[in-house]
Amino acid sequence: MSGFNDYGDFDGLGLANLVRSRQVSADDLLDEAIARTERVNPEINAVVAEMYDHARAAIAAGLTDGPFTGVPFLLKDIHAHCTGFASTSGSRFLIDNIPDHETEMVRRYRQGGLVIFGKTNTPEFGLNAATEPQLFGPTRNPWNTERIPGGSSGGSAAAIAAGIVPIASGSDGGGSIRIPASCCGLFGLKPTRGRNPAGPDRGEGWSGMSVEHVLSRTVRDSAAMMDLTSGPDIGAPYYTPPPERPFIEEVGADVENLRIAFSSVPPSGVPVHPECVQAMEDAVKLVADLGHKVEEASPQVSADEIFNAVKIIMSASVSSTVEQYSAARGRKASPSEFENVTWQIAKMGGAAQASAYVTATQTLHRIGRQVGHFFERYDVLVTPTLPKPPLPIGTLDMMVEDAEAYINQLWSYASLTPLFNVSGGPAMSVPLHWTSDNLPVGVQFVSRYADEALLFRLGAQLEEAKPWVHKRPPVRA
Repeated sequence: MSGFNDYGDFDGLGLANLVRSRQVSADDLLDEAIARTERVNPEINAVVAEMYDHARAAIAAGLTDGPFTGVPFLLKDIHAHCTGFASTSGSRFLIDNIPDHETEMVRRYRQGGLVIFGKTNTPEFGLNAATEPQLFGPTRNPWNTERIPGGSSGGSAAAIAAGIVPIASGSDGGGSIRIPASCCGLFGLKPTRGRNPAGPDRGEGWSGMSVEHVLSRTVRDSAAMMDLTSGPDIGAPYYTPPPERPFIEEVGADVENLRIAFSSVPPSGVPVHPECVQAMEDAVKLVADLGHKVEEASPQVSADEIFNAVKIIMSASVSSTVEQYSAARGRKASPSEFENVTWQIAKMGGAAQASAYVTATQTLHRIGRQVGHFFERYDVLVTPTLPKPPLPIGTLDMMVEDAEAYINQLWSYASLTPLFNVSGGPAMSVPLHWTSDNLPVGVQFVSRYADEALLFRLGAQLEEAKPWVHKRPPVRA
């Protein structure tokens, strides 16, 4: 088959149904995904590693019968190891880092029948809310190629928005699924800490702040993917309570009348763009019209405490990563192999006292309890996902000399998402608003710890009430 014109009209489950009913083959879908990559990738630079022959060989060997059998899939080029393919984390230092094993999440993707055919762009070590590594160059937003697609899962988001794939992998340590979902008009849910496995190379990322899942066009794809991947792997350091029923069964289920809090003010108090405030206000009106009780409120937490704790944990983690890879390669790292900000952050982490790291971790846990008490009173919190629409390319520059200034700038932009990495509960960005110049603006919905089920129910209700899948960016295959 060639020229599968309807490919972009289906989500992942829809494509899998076509394969299951023999209307198309897995080879047909892969050919179409590759053709679409070749067509639009020169404009957006989302896919940075081709694994086409690997994908064809996987189909020829026989795919596992799963919920996504035959569906083309892209891996974010950080943490998602695939045997024999470079895992660069967007860094020149890791250009020749070729794992001899795959991570547990990648193994579970294969168990679901997904056909992995490439890797997507990410900023160096995921340290940016844009996706502009020196190694591969900037990924551009299909809605406006002069704007960022968000980060750090920006390559995956751009690939989905441009119609290459319906779903792609991501990770979120401070907003890195929700931010690109907002920038690219997609659905993006950050799962509860420990919901998806982090093994076999680590037990957690960034002291539990970083978790993996996917970005998608539809709510049901995200839910079905979490059914596929969730649950602890062997030796996991902690265990998240399992859902009462499969997450996919929440999609379309009745939504109880919810107690919904809302706030457009970030913990740091940075100003929020009127379009982002409008997006949240429209969402609040929508949920009220759907029968939910709304009230203005937010967790009362210290932005300075969060900032200082996250900074120590993030920098210590970067320093540890550099040291581990240096040891594995048998030589010391050189500043010339990293972007300026990355190298300075690594040095900050190396200079921090061990006791400061412990104190920072305890601070996260204390703030998590404060947020937990907030959700004793409310079922859901609604905020803007970001304080501004997608920024111009080059705004968040990791080659600047002043790392402190960069961190402050990044913290100002990613001001509404990190609290829920700290607290560990689930949060989703839902594409409910487009600006007057046709840029997507997401709205963030947060629920109590381990209650992704509620977010999937609510997300599906919002998707039905105010659909978004018909919206198409100017750059689309």
